[in-house]
Amino acid sequence: MENFSSKDLAMQAQKKILSKMASKSVAQMFIDDTSSEILDELYRVSKEFTGNRSEAQKVIKDLIKVVVKIAVLFRHNRFSEEELSLAQTFKKKLHQGAMTAISFHEVEFTFDKAVMSEILTSCRDMVLKLVDAHLTAKSKGRINHVFNHYSDVELLTKLYNPEGPFKSHLSKICKGLNKLLEEGKL
Repeated sequence: MENFSSKDLAMQAQKKILSKMASKSVAQMFIDDTSSEILDELYRVSKEFTGNRSEAQKVIKDLIKVVVKIAVLFRHNRFSEEELSLAQTFKKKLHQGAMTAISFHEVEFTFDKAVMSEILTSCRDMVLKLVDAHLTAKSKGRINHVFNHYSDVELLTKLYNPEGPFKSHLSKICKGLNKLLEEGKL
């Protein structure tokens, strides 16, 4: 018997179409203004850190594609109970990461690159496990690309340098994270 499902086909088409359209205007349909501002600052940090505009655009585009694909999977109830439990654990870890990032920013000389890198690496591993049965190797590569980029200890060290060039970007990122935490979105 043929395993055809129009619902599965529709979900695959949505994932494909949305991943092809991962631009700022499409992202704004799925991502609120505060998150969009954070993404803009992350783009600026990446662009200044790498000195490469196209690489910075690629990492943000990969991030948007992954978020949209996971949202489509969630919307179509594709995650098992075990995966939903893992998603909750990920959400808690992300919350902890945001609070840690803000704390490191607000309390001078507390930044620990190993702690921040470990939180991001742990988040990456959870996301990869969550989507393992649902996304392609290419999408999993995007997840690795995003998390490996932002967990780079050299980037984190420059980002948290109180006298460094990323100070204003970090302030805006933390302000946005604080707002998302206050609104219960993170």
